[in-house]
This record gives sequence, structure tokens and C-alpha cells, in this order.
Amino acid sequence: MHALLIALAAGYGIAAGLLATRPLFRLAVQPDEPWRAACPDGHPITGPAAGWLGLARCGPCGRAAAAGASPGAYGPNGVLVAGVCALACAGLAAAVGSRPELAVWLLLVPLSVVLAGVDLAVHRLPDVLTLPMALGSAALLGGAALLPGAAGSWSRAVFGGLALGAAYFVLFLINPAGMGFGDVKLAVTLGVALGWYGWDVLFLGAFTGLLLGAFYGVALVLTRRASRKAALAFGPFMIIGAGAGVLVGGLAAG
Repeated sequence: MHALLIALAAGYGIAAGLLATRPLFRLAVQPDEPWRAACPDGHPITGPAAGWLGLARCGPCGRAAAAGASPGAYGPNGVLVAGVCALACAGLAAAVGSRPELAVWLLLVPLSVVLAGVDLAVHRLPDVLTLPMALGSAALLGGAALLPGAAGSWSRAVFGGLALGAAYFVLFLINPAGMGFGDVKLAVTLGVALGWYGWDVLFLGAFTGLLLGAFYGVALVLTRRASRKAALAFGPFMIIGAGAGVLVGGLAAG
């Protein structure tokens, strides 16, 4: 049963990852630009949910973004995005098992991958994702807490979101040039997820993200690819750290 759950989670991750390529492409724009509404050749992006739902492909233009890609493919590498989502979902299923909070983690995976991709591309964490994720994760975990088998605490998750958000707000005030306010809003969601399993898990996930980001920043400076005052896409490291914390928390709760 556990192996089947992991396989199903991986399959879900592949499908969700492929569908994540379109919003990733559309959202990866500078703050003063509107969301992309057309493919690279200028054809309007259409489909369900006002064009937000679907594969990143454009039939009319027949564009091939990379060798071996399907005609009309555009945006990020779909195989890479789907692979990352599948690996994350399978790992979470292996760690958490069939406990009800797994559904919440699986829903957060593709959204987190989109945020990480956008931040890497344009150093931006859009409100259109960070705010619903913060509210949605708290609400969904509240529902999961009512189901049998849940291994966390909803009240601790809410306080964890507030605590981590407040901590990042202080870091933002100290160094607004090095950390954006989008990181503060993302921290609320990650704090909710980590706080679900305990304060020790919250500290582990938050510290891991900070440590990874610091190592990356130092590496950029040492290789002269960036200056000490350069802006850093910190969101991906926050997400990786939180993901590691949730995996540890899920295993410990089992």
C-alpha cells in the first residue's frame, strides 16, 4: 500500500509539474510588466481558467523551444519541472504516508515549484500565489487536523506561520536590499507547514533555508558572479529548507 501511495504521488507530481510550466512562464515577468498573455511568437494563450490551466504549448506557431520538444512547446523545460515535482511528491508520500496532511503538502508542491522558478528567473515572488498559499495552507491543515490520523497541531501551525513571517519581516527591515517583501509573505506559508510538526521542525527548516541561501550568496561573491550587495533569489532556498523540514517532521511523526 505504501509503495502504491508513493507511485501515485509521483504520477501526480509529473502531471502537476507539466501543468505548472504554463503559469511559470506567464508569471516570470518584471514587477512593472503584466502577466504574459501570449506565447513567444505572439499567439494568445487560451484554454481553461482564462489560459492559466494547460500545457505550455502553442499549436498555431509550431514552435519547438528545445531539441526533442513537442512542436509548439515554450517556457521552462517541462521534463525538468515535472521531474522535480515528482521527486518531491514521492519523497513526501514516503515520509508522511497516508496521513491527511499529505494532501496539503502535495497541493503545495507545484505552487512552490512555480514560485521557485519565477524567483530564479526574475527575482520575484508574486502575491497572486504567496497570499492564497498562506491562507489556503492554514485552512486546509485546519481541515486535516479534524481527520483521524493527523500527526500535527493546527494551532501550532498558525503560530508557526506568524512567527516565521515575523522573523523574515525583521530581516527585511534590516536589509531590504538583500531580501524582498515577497520572501516575508512566502515565509508565512512555510512557517505554517513547518509549525504543523513542531517548533524544532520549524527551526530546522528555517535554518536550513537560511544556510543554503548564505552558501549560495558566498559562492556567487567568491566566483565574482555577483557583488555583496547584489539581490539574491532567496525563495528557492527557503522552499528547499522547508521541504527538508517537512520530510524530517513527517518521518519523525511516523
